[in-house]
Amino acid sequence: MKKSFSKIGIVLRFSMSITLLFAYSGLTFSLAYWLLNWFYDNYEVDGSPYIRQLINWGLGIVFMFLSIALFGLIARPRQRAIWLEVIAAIRRMAKGDFNVTIKMDKYQGQVGQFIESINDMASELKQVERLRQEFISNVSHEIQSPLTSIRGFASTLQREGLSLEEQRHYLSIIEKETTRLSKISDNLLKLTTLESEQQELDAHSYRLDQQLESIVLACEPQWLEKELELELELPETEITANEGMLSQVWVNLIHNAIKFTPDHGNVKVMLSQTEHHVKVRIEDSGIGISSEDQQRIFERFYKGDKQRTRTAEGSGLGLSIVKKIIELHKGEIVVESRLGEGSTFEVFLPK
Repeated sequence: MKKSFSKIGIVLRFSMSITLLFAYSGLTFSLAYWLLNWFYDNYEVDGSPYIRQLINWGLGIVFMFLSIALFGLIARPRQRAIWLEVIAAIRRMAKGDFNVTIKMDKYQGQVGQFIESINDMASELKQVERLRQEFISNVSHEIQSPLTSIRGFASTLQREGLSLEEQRHYLSIIEKETTRLSKISDNLLKLTTLESEQQELDAHSYRLDQQLESIVLACEPQWLEKELELELELPETEITANEGMLSQVWVNLIHNAIKFTPDHGNVKVMLSQTEHHVKVRIEDSGIGISSEDQQRIFERFYKGDKQRTRTAEGSGLGLSIVKKIIELHKGEIVVESRLGEGSTFEVFLPK
């Protein structure tokens, strides 16, 4: 349907151009005809109709080119002003200044569309630059925190008179912080790889229920320590996907459910199928997520409110990786939560 409308538009524009050309030609040749007839009548010039026709034709062409040249002289300053404004805007963007907006009220037609495209490009580049600066700021903050701890405790270890127990305590903190730093670096690398256009899915068929069960069993020390009640509903389900990538999704979501659920709470992992999708539902009775945070939890480095983040350390990259992996599988992730009542994450994957 869109192609048909496009073809109709091209035909209409072509027809209008031909009509305008004939009208313009008729005007110039009519002017030449009236002018020559006036000249012949007033000065009694004789000549054959053929010669008169040739002169009329030639004069009509001269009038046509003269009018075009005159129009060009009139329009040239305006065109020059347009292109100077456009070039100035592009040069500003080339230097990193994306606060560029060319006023649209004085431009119409194709020039107006061109100016609108430049304004849109400037707006998009401004948004990208904002995200880039925010990303650099977040990375710097996340890396600076463990580095400060490592530097401080390394300096403390150089003091004399420390007992063996104190040394071990400080060394364990340094080890913990280096592990945290390594995890940040690893997650950044994963996210960069996932966002690469060259990333291949490399999907194959496997049992999703077995994968989920294995991950829950691997987390057994964590949920046993908190005396959580685990409920599993995992009917036999086969899926075609990248097993390694989806493993990162389930590990992150199940770990979060355990991490943010108080002692003696419960966590449910349920698997079901519809006609077109496989659905994984991970539900907990934890501290919940505010409605404001739900809008941003999939952003890089976003950690939510202090109540949620003070219970465990994290870089704020896990859910960004989760969302990107699900998008690569053409799936969708949905979160529902209320503060103090728990959270539910649902992942929909195409069969």
